[in-house]
Amino acid sequence: MPYADSQGIRIHYQIEGAGSPVVLQHGMTQSIEDWYERGYVDALRGTHSLILIDARGHGRSDKPHETRAYSLASRVNDVVAVLDAEGTEKADFWGYSMGGWIGFGMAKFAPRRVNRLVIGGAHPYPRSMEGFRQVIMTALAEGHGPFVALVERWYPLPPGYEARLREADLEALLALAQDREDLEPVLATIARPCCLYAGQADEMFAQAEQASRLIAGATFFALPGLGHGQAFVRSDLVGPQVTRFLQRAA
Repeated sequence: MPYADSQGIRIHYQIEGAGSPVVLQHGMTQSIEDWYERGYVDALRGTHSLILIDARGHGRSDKPHETRAYSLASRVNDVVAVLDAEGTEKADFWGYSMGGWIGFGMAKFAPRRVNRLVIGGAHPYPRSMEGFRQVIMTALAEGHGPFVALVERWYPLPPGYEARLREADLEALLALAQDREDLEPVLATIARPCCLYAGQADEMFAQAEQASRLIAGATFFALPGLGHGQAFVRSDLVGPQVTRFLQRAA
């Protein structure tokens, strides 16, 4: 089971397939298992070397309980540590939700490690995470039930995902649920091919589309009728469009 050391934090990752390298970075409350369960790995490993990363606080990676451990720069360092561990100088980066936010962080803190950037269900503008923190504090007091119920509003819960949620480290999730900073200034600096997408029923849709207009040459596609979680679940709709973008941008 491979791990990379990121300034003392162990980051778990998995390699699948062969071909040009693509980092897959999941969303908040998820893990690398979700890329498998939703069909992304099977669809991509025939043409790409997939570098699946458990973000700190998630999956099999370390889960510090200190808020300072979850700066955006630290999360970018985790990705860089994995690339270094694999001897990979550059890779495509594909992140969804929190993973997409980390993608904007890659553009800010480690642009030379990215070939092409794919960001789904995320935007670079300030965002309060107070609502999520309140749910976690309730779960700490009453158990995992309220937390699982909240996530179920975002994503359909297959048995594996629900089981992982019931084992989640709630104190780590509380520490990582910080309000997000304004990353709009980085948009004008992105010189790599970039693709953004979101479900049209996602509350972040308008801002994601707006951000795409501020990135030179960026591609944007919408997923009609889909909310935030559904736009991840429907790999059959997302995968072909991202694959075409990666082929064109190559």
